[in-house]
Amino acid sequence: MLFSVVFQQWLEAADSRAELFCYLKDQVPQIFCLKKESSPQEEEELMQSRLLYPLECFLFGEAPQEGLEKLKQGSSSSQLCGRVFKEGETVYSCRDCAIDPTCVLCMDCFQDSVHKSHRYKMHASSGGGFCDCGDVEAWKIGPCCSKHDPGASTAMETDECVLEPEIYERAERLFRILLHYVTDFLVWEENLELSAELQPRTKDNAYYCVLYNDEHHSYDHVIYTLQRSVNCDQADAQTHTALIDKEGRRAVKRGTLRSCQQAKDLIRSNSEHISLQPLRVEILHAAVMAHQTFVLRLGPWFQKIISYSVGFRQAFCQVALEANIDRDQPCLISRLMLHDGRMYKGARKIVHELIFCSMLMETEFKRLFAIEFTKHYKQLQKDFIIDDHDRSISITALSVQIFTVPTLARQLIEEGNVIKVIVGTVMDLLREHLDDNNRFFFLGYNSDKFARIQVIFHDLRYILISKPSIWTEELRREFIEGFKAFLGLLRCMQGMEEVKRQFGQHIAVEPEWEAGFSLQIQLRHILAMFQDWCSSDDEILQLAFEECHKALMQCNNQPFHREATDYYMCKHILHVRPYKVSQEPVSIHLPISRLLAGLYVLLCRTGAVERLDDSVSDMKKKLAEHPLRCVVLAAQVSAEMWRRNGLSLVSQVYYYQDVKCRDEMYDKDILMLQIAASKMDPNHFLMLVLLRFELFDYFNGSCSSKDQDELTQWNRLTEEMLYLLIVIIGERYVPGVSQVTKEDVTMREVIHLLCIEPMAHSSLVKGLPENESHETGLETVITKVATFKKPGVSGHGLYGLKKERLVEFNPFFYHYSRSQHSKAEESQKKRRTQEGNDKALRPPVPPAFCLAFSSIVRLLCCDIIIHVLRRVLQRAAEDRSTHWTEAMIQRVHIKRALLEEKTQLEHSTVEEVTFDFSLKARSNSQSYKLIKAVPSLEAQNDMVKWVLQMFEIVKCLREKSSPTASMSMDTTNAQDKEKAERKRKAEAAKLHRQKIMAQMSAMQKNFIESNKMLYENMPESGTQGEPVTSTERELCVAIGPHRGSSPAGREVLTCILCQEEQEVVAQAPAMVLTACVQRSTVLTQCRGKIPTNRADGTSYPLFMPPELAVGTHTGSCGHVMHATCWQKYFEAVQNMTRNRLHAELIIDLENGEYLCPLCKSLCNTVVPLIPYLFPMYSENAEIIGQHLTLPRWIQIISARIKGLKSVTQDNEGQSDFRSILSYGVQEPRKFSDSIAEMLVVCATTVHRVGLQTAPNELCPHVPIMAWNTCAFTIQAIENILQEEGKPLFGSLQNRQLAGLKAIVQFSATPTCLVLISQQVLVVFCQVGLVLSIPALYQEEAVDLQPSAVSSAYNHLHILHLVTMAHMLQVLISSKVMYTVMWTALSLFDRFFWGLLIRLIPDVSGSSVAERVNRGIEPFLRCAALFFSCLTGVHPPEELSITSQGQMEALCSYLALPSNVFQLFQDHRDTVTPLMQRWSGSPAVTKAMKGNIQTVRYPRRRNRLIDLPEDYSALLNQASHFQCPKSTDDDRKHPTLCLFCGAMLCSQSSCCLSQLDGEDVGACTAHAATCGAGVALKLDFNYDYGETDPHLGRGNPLHLCPERYKKLNQLWQQHCILEEIARSLEVVNVMFAFEWQML
Repeated sequence: MLFSVVFQQWLEAADSRAELFCYLKDQVPQIFCLKKESSPQEEEELMQSRLLYPLECFLFGEAPQEGLEKLKQGSSSSQLCGRVFKEGETVYSCRDCAIDPTCVLCMDCFQDSVHKSHRYKMHASSGGGFCDCGDVEAWKIGPCCSKHDPGASTAMETDECVLEPEIYERAERLFRILLHYVTDFLVWEENLELSAELQPRTKDNAYYCVLYNDEHHSYDHVIYTLQRSVNCDQADAQTHTALIDKEGRRAVKRGTLRSCQQAKDLIRSNSEHISLQPLRVEILHAAVMAHQTFVLRLGPWFQKIISYSVGFRQAFCQVALEANIDRDQPCLISRLMLHDGRMYKGARKIVHELIFCSMLMETEFKRLFAIEFTKHYKQLQKDFIIDDHDRSISITALSVQIFTVPTLARQLIEEGNVIKVIVGTVMDLLREHLDDNNRFFFLGYNSDKFARIQVIFHDLRYILISKPSIWTEELRREFIEGFKAFLGLLRCMQGMEEVKRQFGQHIAVEPEWEAGFSLQIQLRHILAMFQDWCSSDDEILQLAFEECHKALMQCNNQPFHREATDYYMCKHILHVRPYKVSQEPVSIHLPISRLLAGLYVLLCRTGAVERLDDSVSDMKKKLAEHPLRCVVLAAQVSAEMWRRNGLSLVSQVYYYQDVKCRDEMYDKDILMLQIAASKMDPNHFLMLVLLRFELFDYFNGSCSSKDQDELTQWNRLTEEMLYLLIVIIGERYVPGVSQVTKEDVTMREVIHLLCIEPMAHSSLVKGLPENESHETGLETVITKVATFKKPGVSGHGLYGLKKERLVEFNPFFYHYSRSQHSKAEESQKKRRTQEGNDKALRPPVPPAFCLAFSSIVRLLCCDIIIHVLRRVLQRAAEDRSTHWTEAMIQRVHIKRALLEEKTQLEHSTVEEVTFDFSLKARSNSQSYKLIKAVPSLEAQNDMVKWVLQMFEIVKCLREKSSPTASMSMDTTNAQDKEKAERKRKAEAAKLHRQKIMAQMSAMQKNFIESNKMLYENMPESGTQGEPVTSTERELCVAIGPHRGSSPAGREVLTCILCQEEQEVVAQAPAMVLTACVQRSTVLTQCRGKIPTNRADGTSYPLFMPPELAVGTHTGSCGHVMHATCWQKYFEAVQNMTRNRLHAELIIDLENGEYLCPLCKSLCNTVVPLIPYLFPMYSENAEIIGQHLTLPRWIQIISARIKGLKSVTQDNEGQSDFRSILSYGVQEPRKFSDSIAEMLVVCATTVHRVGLQTAPNELCPHVPIMAWNTCAFTIQAIENILQEEGKPLFGSLQNRQLAGLKAIVQFSATPTCLVLISQQVLVVFCQVGLVLSIPALYQEEAVDLQPSAVSSAYNHLHILHLVTMAHMLQVLISSKVMYTVMWTALSLFDRFFWGLLIRLIPDVSGSSVAERVNRGIEPFLRCAALFFSCLTGVHPPEELSITSQGQMEALCSYLALPSNVFQLFQDHRDTVTPLMQRWSGSPAVTKAMKGNIQTVRYPRRRNRLIDLPEDYSALLNQASHFQCPKSTDDDRKHPTLCLFCGAMLCSQSSCCLSQLDGEDVGACTAHAATCGAGVALKLDFNYDYGETDPHLGRGNPLHLCPERYKKLNQLWQQHCILEEIARSLEVVNVMFAFEWQML
């Protein structure tokens, strides 16, 4: 009721502003900031009820709920999505339909759009943009997703206002008041006072000391400063700092004005000690702070109200953009923009979001906002340069939303000449770097400031991103004005940063060069876009060329210092000014010259070049001059003439020709030289080239030298000069130079890249230039020239060149670097040799020049070129190695000249062909004879033959005859000799290969002999042991009195460290196997439920529970060492790492970790190798068996255990206490001290890692943990084999087999068979029982062990008992059998036994029997593995062939009846009381009633979770992730657990928890419970088999099933830690990363 009265007063008041401010003056301070402690929830509730609710009542004129309902009835949903992207959010761009790359969709819109099936790219947003769904100017087709499609997408019409006039009027009035209120407080400055309308009635002495964010001070600096200045602890300081970084500011102290001033002074002084700049601190009155806090809350409220109706949005835009009454003051939105650089993060965020949801969503208001933005553009950019915040939170980042709209961009050019504005802004900011010649000179520039200036070039790209299809006179005029301004910028770059060759002493300080090339890289696409705009209109193209030519003529860079001189060669005279690149200044930056070349080619394509002939001819020498200097500079650097100028010049030349810059630098220089060559006399052009290469006198015969360095330089320059002429004449793949398309150009680039070697898609993309849309055109041509070979489980796919495209290889391709040229030439020669062809790399026939460039071919037959070729061949014929090189002979132009002449003769009559190279070569210069006279060209023999053949072919074409018989005969004889020579070489190569293979075979045999343990029992077929024949089938029994024999051969192994051999003997020094012990959840049946710590310090059930929550796995890489060698190696590793104090270690030495010396696998212990020792049975084995039946065995075992537990009683009188000894005992095996020591080392490590406890070799749990790791490792291996469908025996890797044997033998040693505080329990645990039984034979005075016969019967009876118990487990765990089993076990009547007996005859026909067989098969497979490794008895052949139908073979090998139910029949009387006692157990009773969850058998086999094939689906899932402990909307880094599918926070402090006393992130904490400390990272591949970290390339990503399967295998084989260690060893990470914070 109170608030109804309030808003009614506002409605009736003559001055609503005064009434509203009066209300805010009282309410706002009461809600915010006046209380020392107030909860955010309480503030929110009060704000909603006392502030926002009355405002909404005023807006609607009634209760907001009722007004909103009425509004919804007449409103329609917006066509525009407008979702504002957060930093790092995944966005999508359609490569087929987007107008430009900045047109993007959010995740939800993309999933519901037609573009999902198109070629698309995805990348991480830098923040600040919004979704373009619904904007018809952004898309060629499909502008709307299914959610935003209004039904008609022909044009984006502005929605009409549907508000009632009264509501619209109130909205305008309220928005005007509140927007002024918001603006005033967002641009507030410290020294301002509250207006009279908002002055509190009583001004309290309550102030806040507010600390602001900056980018100069680190987190630690701010935390340190706060602790020293405001007396807060570290936790509070960290909280303050995090919020300051997030929101931009934070009140760090509340108090009186004096106390706040003291805090401010302390903060400034303490921060100044750390950084040159103090932290920004302000003191604000509590009332001001309250109003500013409310203003920040009004931002989201405005967004909510605007979203209700188009009318509200239009009213808001109208108010924000309306002109101020005071003409000197800008509109409200301009005020906010102009203060953006001084506002803190939170305020900026509010303003930007308001602009996004209002003005940028309305076409007309977007245009008005763009005009305001352009009007203040220069000031906004200057503020951004001074600002230290990222561009993503600057108002200047909104330029992409304005300038990329085609219609808007053209309007801004026509009405505001935005091109001139942008270029003018850049010039103003770079003016300080101009020298006296008005050229840029960036010595001592500020790199941060310069980087911010370069960002402005993005706006110029945005404006030019869509060229106009229709030109108006206004657009032409303003564009040319902008183009002139741009030429002014280029004029300052033309000839900048000249270099001069250093003589004598090396340069002292490397000159600055990066800034100039950074500028060039930024302008690269802009230059191409300007040319693209010019090409769309003939008038514009003509005007642009004239302006560019005028600008070039005005450039005063690199003037000549001497008058023109006449130069003579071959009766030709060249009148030119002398200039030497090696002695005078030269610049590599010539943007105007290169732009002019590009425009000239465009004129050639349109045919308008004819009108420029006179002007071009007049300036032809000047056109060629500066580009030629650049090319000569690169040649001289290659000849090492500039080596005293340091690496800076080498780097400049590298980038000059690199793919990042070459299209607007090196390529344009070549183009300009081609233009000059087409207009100049060919002899004059060549003389100019010789002069600038400083080879004129050398070829004129007027200079000579004996200096070896000078001769080498001349040779190298001659090579480069000849290469340049090849490029000028032969490189015609430029649209306009010849009749080729952009697709042809790209195709040729790809062909030459693939001629080097097969390449991955990413490598091809890197080798191709990108256009302004970041497209290379690769996808359109790649299928035409190459075939793709898919990747396997590792590596990536490769493209290989199609065979029919090999003829297009040009050995002098001008985009090859020196190394690429060598690789390509070698690769192609090797290929031709393999195909049986000669090694001659014939140049391909180039496309014909266009008319304007057709005269270039005259260079090949002019007098100067003939003279040059003759001189080169003469020097080669003289055979003076210092005067010529093989590369010079390769680059003589005879091949290309003959090819050109042959082509012309084939397409025209002899009379029409004026090209006469062959005639001149034969007559005047005797080049033809000189070719034959060169003595040292054996390597080029094939090419020489081809050249001579071409001479003959051209001669015949001129004479219109066929090649002469003599020529044919000579050719035939030469070919026969060549074939014979090839055959001889092939035979020699074959013998050489055979010799090498023999050596390799010998080395392999030696390796196998040295590592026998890895290869023993491994035949060529890959099985683990020789096949067992049917005659030996009776020996294939692993346990019981009929057990087969163990291997009797000696085991001699070689230490991988000292390479010495040693036999594995019990009394010899220990030989050890590298091993890694790790906790594992691979087999868990209750993921994420690892037992918590117990009171005794353990966190592990001593006897493995059936759910296998966590186990201890021991694996080995299979490499053997002497124990002493291993100890020395480990000590050496420790000493070495101690000396590397600051190195990032990949192993934990304190926990005994090390890397295997041979294969670099991660290890943390060693397992001693124990030989098999099972003596033959005595003859009384059968007699003992008759007495030691299962009932008798249970009786004596029970008596022995009972006696051992009754330690206080006299056991001598008890019956059967020592009966166990009467069936055979023997002395325990004796081991050397070395083996005993290693047994303790291994057992202690297993205990320490498995129980996560401190090392304690005396702990009674040590041997139990050894048995547990043995059992778990066996189960893990059986799980792998079953998962992969492999046979139980014969398919294990050598290292798995070696490690398993070692672990089983280690677990069976006397060290692990101590009497464990008399705690031996009779449990259904196969491994534990078998390995613990010998402990019962211990006597007080003597160590005894069971004899071989006793052990055989012990094993047999244990296996029978455990098998029967496990069968009952299987039945109980089956839900369908609960009722039957419960009744049977409780009553124990004849029905149950009758049921089992009835199952015996017909097992195959019973579902119960099948269920039991399936349930116990994994157990029997594990038992077979265990006894095979324990006894060494070979398994039946069936177990080595297939993984199916093994039940009978398993039972045979384990001495079980083929029908396991027979056990119950055979031992009915013995087992019945045991079952009765067991069924009475409370745990069994609960399980039978279903009160507790039981594990079903066979156990569930774990795999990594299923993932979608398309990575976008996974991103979509992650995009909806909400952090459970964070309420803000900041972007998180969700991480998916591949074990259980849980989504977690990473790289965030919101989900920190304690683990072992340390703060860890959510991923680390989850990995500890879900994966026992192991976590997996998975990369998705895109279509070409490569990953894309951080979505850098943006290609669609897909799951590789093969690699995911491989990852699953690595996890199940417990090789993840090994792979990580090995990869980190190879790629040594040199930076620290806090992995625990993930």
